[in-house]
Amino acid sequence: MNDAVPPATLDPELAALGAHLKARGLAALSLTRAAVADCRAMNARIAAVLNENSKPLMRERDIAVPREDGSGGAVACRLYLPDGVANPPLMIYAHGGSFALGTLDAWNAMLRELVRASGVAVLSVDYRLSPEHRFPAAFDDMLAAVRHAAREGQSLGIDATRLAVGGDSAGGNLALAAALAMRDASRNSGAAGFSPLKFMLLIYGVYSTDNTTPAWATLGTGNYGLSAAQMDWIWAHYLQAPDQRGDWRVAPLTASMAGMPPAHLIIGNLDPLIDDSRALAQKLAAANVPHSLTVYDGLTHGFIRSSPHVGVVRRALADCAAALSRALAAPR
Repeated sequence: MNDAVPPATLDPELAALGAHLKARGLAALSLTRAAVADCRAMNARIAAVLNENSKPLMRERDIAVPREDGSGGAVACRLYLPDGVANPPLMIYAHGGSFALGTLDAWNAMLRELVRASGVAVLSVDYRLSPEHRFPAAFDDMLAAVRHAAREGQSLGIDATRLAVGGDSAGGNLALAAALAMRDASRNSGAAGFSPLKFMLLIYGVYSTDNTTPAWATLGTGNYGLSAAQMDWIWAHYLQAPDQRGDWRVAPLTASMAGMPPAHLIIGNLDPLIDDSRALAQKLAAANVPHSLTVYDGLTHGFIRSSPHVGVVRRALADCAAALSRALAAPR
């Protein structure tokens, strides 16, 4: 939604949305130049516009998930149950925001639309944000939510035998890492081949710490929603030490993908993270994991909440809903 993107390449409806927001004094601030608090405040104002006219589901509520890492307290989550669907499958979802931004409220409209279109419930995770809470706090919160859903399906009103994880941007990183942890736990427990997770919905995720790929060289200027400099800031403020860049919970692309659940990956062709998605698709293929990768023309990083205003994003979200519905359909 940056008006500096060449108009010949940017989807015209996405460009129009950017112009509309700018006319209202709304433009995302860069974490490299503005205070985190100011970036969060601006993102909340933008989210209020993107969430306009969104109607709550009949059965959505906030819940607290106990933390398992010894830090105390609970992870705030929002449960969205599809109207008129008994015992639905569930996706545990992590929002984007550079590990430093994002709220449950900001993803309301997008997740409600996804739930309505798919018939799949969603548990949205309000994981701890950096720089106040550094790695592995966000990962631990996401994993705690996944484990809670697997244990407490009946109390949540969902079918815990049909679970998925999902996320966008930083949330895609957390979703993939949590799925890896669940796979490894099933192997270590002696139940090789069993995991409650049946699917992964991964939306323009950051799966490595490498911002020197060809896509970054071409698209990482900041004109396409994300810059190489911003990624440097993200890792510097998310991690406790530089050597954590090699940890698979930080860079899940470094892990083996053998035994992972099927995945649906989406990204825009103007996103500097596109090489991460392509590399992940290649690793899934090499491990014989069923997957799909869809690249949408004219879209920059961070597009998924723009569906009320952008036709191609509506199509992308509908594609996600269809993939979720197929993957988590009740066995016959």
